[in-house]
Amino acid sequence: MENNYCLFCDKDNKKEHRIILENDFAYARWDNFPVSKGHLEIVPKLHINSLFDLNNEELIQLYSLLRDVKEIIQKEYNPDGYNIGINEGEAAGRTVHHLHIHLIPRYRGDIENPHGGVRNIIPGKGQY
Repeated sequence: MENNYCLFCDKDNKKEHRIILENDFAYARWDNFPVSKGHLEIVPKLHINSLFDLNNEELIQLYSLLRDVKEIIQKEYNPDGYNIGINEGEAAGRTVHHLHIHLIPRYRGDIENPHGGVRNIIPGKGQY
């Protein structure tokens, strides 16, 4: 692949994407490396690098799709909770440099102690 290839811009690649739902601005796809049953990503159709680059209408479109796919996951997998995350930059762990939001269903007992939630991305910081 070329150095400027973007997985998320290649939206119509059926081998890479299993799209669940879309609106005018974004699409939702099952994560290729899910951390739980129902893990998906919400991705803008245009190549946008950062959440902070979005205008208000784009934020509304993104959030609307997030809310809609959450209902699909709830009906299909019935999780007990969710983590919602964005890896904003390489230092935060981003590997595909195209804005995407992870919606990760959580289930009672999936880890021993979920206290601290997203704080646990930095070891030892989730327990307070």
